[in-house]
Amino acid sequence: MTTTEQRLAAIRGGVPARRHNARTIAALTGNPGCTRRAVLDGAGVDKPRLAERIGFPARFGQSRFAISRGNAFEAQVKADGGAELLRLVAERLGVSPGGVPTWTDLNADGLTQRHERSRELLTAADDDASPALFDHPLLSLEIAGQRVYLEPDLVAARLAGRYHVVEIKSFPVVDGQADPGKVAAAAIQSAVYVLALRELLAAAGHDPELVSADVVLICPRDFANQPVASLVDVRRQLLVLRRQLARMDRLDALLARVPEDFTADPTAEPAALVAALGAVEAHYAPDCLAACELAFFCRHEARGHTAALGRPVREALGGVADVAEALALADGDHPGEPDQAEAAALLRAAARLRAEALAGRPT
Repeated sequence: MTTTEQRLAAIRGGVPARRHNARTIAALTGNPGCTRRAVLDGAGVDKPRLAERIGFPARFGQSRFAISRGNAFEAQVKADGGAELLRLVAERLGVSPGGVPTWTDLNADGLTQRHERSRELLTAADDDASPALFDHPLLSLEIAGQRVYLEPDLVAARLAGRYHVVEIKSFPVVDGQADPGKVAAAAIQSAVYVLALRELLAAAGHDPELVSADVVLICPRDFANQPVASLVDVRRQLLVLRRQLARMDRLDALLARVPEDFTADPTAEPAALVAALGAVEAHYAPDCLAACELAFFCRHEARGHTAALGRPVREALGGVADVAEALALADGDHPGEPDQAEAAALLRAAARLRAEALAGRPT
């Protein structure tokens, strides 16, 4: 009898499992209905290498300039033992800073020692009400049986009796508004850290609710280097994250929907990999392009399907899977199935309005 671990190893082709990080865990929530992604991530498949092998390499990532700018901004915000950082956080939370913060740098030790020291310091009982800031603590989560280490930019502890995750990002806040997509990405990544910190406290016998769901996001204001703090409520992201992680823990149920000979071995022939991937259900949406390394392959695969036009289109045209079928329904050339009546009426109305607009007549 093949165990789950043996089957996952066979899917990878014997290649060691690739470890998750906060970014990859956060990306899991972007498309929770995708069986293909859940299986590949659960098996620890090296998706960038797989995508390159089948001819659809991933095309996203930060430029060197953006990384350098982000590092410089982070160093500026953390300068002087976190005094300015504490002021920003306390001001945004509406509490008193409570004095000079204790600054602890946890970035110097090795992986095991650093994780243990982070655990000891973050869970230690302390009657001192003075604020404490922990730079780069090492947290962890269990993902599909793997212990994954996570490194948040900062965790501020013992501020007004609660812990707060602080994310420092280099994208600007212009006239009080930031890029919604970047804020959403920061929120789900911060939710990973909040969940990991809550589990750490719970394991030590503390109340996990001491970790606030209000994350402090610090960004430069109006393209200058002046930092500004905002609060981001990640309760919804925490719910989605827990649901997706629970789904990955049920790998046996997912693997039951995958052919026995399925492989994602990045050393296999490209044609065999494409055929194997095609046998596992995907759930492509344009949003995947910003988060999943296999998105360009899935987009190519979904060409001609309404799913490639985005979730709103797919949901509005429930039961109409192909673009050609949608056009036939819009033209009235195809009566459609009984369960397509609503979508057909919507398409015909849209086609009529478009024709009238192109003819210059009032609708």
